[in-house]
Amino acid sequence: MSSLRLRASAGRRSVAAVGLALCLVALAARAAPAPGNRLTRIAETIHAQAPNISIAAAATALDAYAHVRLRHLTDKPLVTIVDYSPPSNRRRLAVVDVHTGKVLFYTYVAQGKGSGLKYATRFSNEPGSLASSIGVYLTGRTFYGNDGYSLRLHGLDPGFNTAAYRRDIVVHSAWYVSKAFAQKYGRMGQSWGCFALSRNVERAVVQLIRGATVLVGYYPDPKWLQSSPFLGGPVRGLGSAG
Repeated sequence: MSSLRLRASAGRRSVAAVGLALCLVALAARAAPAPGNRLTRIAETIHAQAPNISIAAAATALDAYAHVRLRHLTDKPLVTIVDYSPPSNRRRLAVVDVHTGKVLFYTYVAQGKGSGLKYATRFSNEPGSLASSIGVYLTGRTFYGNDGYSLRLHGLDPGFNTAAYRRDIVVHSAWYVSKAFAQKYGRMGQSWGCFALSRNVERAVVQLIRGATVLVGYYPDPKWLQSSPFLGGPVRGLGSAG
């Protein structure tokens, strides 16, 4: 083979290699959200104020909010994020202004008895499981029940939390949720699946988020992340202030 033919063959292989590399870069760019986009920036802002809320949890909750808003189920610029990944003795609930990423509340929340003692590792939509349910919720009306002033929740994720109303999964206050309890026992007490908050903040949180705002119970469960109709796909952003 002549030197000219060898150079031409090498050139074709080089072009093919460059083309393959560009193709892989393009695929990688499509597989992950672009760094620095608005959703990512707001998620990072939330994490900076509420370090136990991971950037992944915040970004997922913002994505869910955008989908719920597109369906005209809410017009309120609030999302409540519960990140079940940290242990229960850490603050892992944040109420956020979706326009600015400002954290309005950052507090403790208990998990259900059926989800684990200190770490939440099991979740269920089944009545009688006493477990927490992950997924996207819409807040409902307030009422006075066995645990005092409480907030109804409507689960929106089929197979993950749609039995929440029937199971009486609500937001309520509990004596076993406090910084003092956590320091004494190394964990919070457990609910029957409800989002139990400290008596010091529960009323203020409920009054803010009641009446058709979005709440997201987050855990990096692949099945939920891949199947939820409120996650992934094209959205038109988070709306504009005002």
